[in-house]
Amino acid sequence: MDTPLCDFGWQAPDFSLADPDGQQYTMSEHLGENGLLIAFICNHCPYVKAIGERLKEDTNELMANGVKVLAIMSNDYHNYTADSPENMKKFSAHYGFNFPYLVDETQNVGKAYNAVCTPDFFGFNNKGELQYRGRLDDIRMNGAAENRTRELFNAMMQIAQTGQGPQDQQPSMGCSIKWR
Repeated sequence: MDTPLCDFGWQAPDFSLADPDGQQYTMSEHLGENGLLIAFICNHCPYVKAIGERLKEDTNELMANGVKVLAIMSNDYHNYTADSPENMKKFSAHYGFNFPYLVDETQNVGKAYNAVCTPDFFGFNNKGELQYRGRLDDIRMNGAAENRTRELFNAMMQIAQTGQGPQDQQPSMGCSIKWR
């Protein structure tokens, strides 16, 4: 599946979700001065696995530049046990993610954001206005990562500096969200 085009200025609805250990996080508390990236991901999707190392690299650099990052797992993990909270902890540790990885138990956040696939990236400015809904980079599935164009990283840095995302955005591609 491909993500829809960016609805520039769409206002992010606030949420409160817990990580697998029960620590609560809200969108509004993470809306930083340089913006916020929300990534809908899961553990079993081959598209997410293919970008895991690059996602870690790009998010670490974004966070070092003051962009906040949250990841959300909205899949029905009762029917897709690879996406269970316990496996989320293992997945996050495997890739060395340094951002909170949150469980959307009710799937209400995924639905409110109209998330369609994993990965699905939402880049917000410091006012909570959507400015990016595109892919991580221009590397095809299992392609070589050298000389990649870091589209998400570049967009988030532009948002941090200007409050606005690039007009030219390529949709993310991935597995559909597993709804109940």
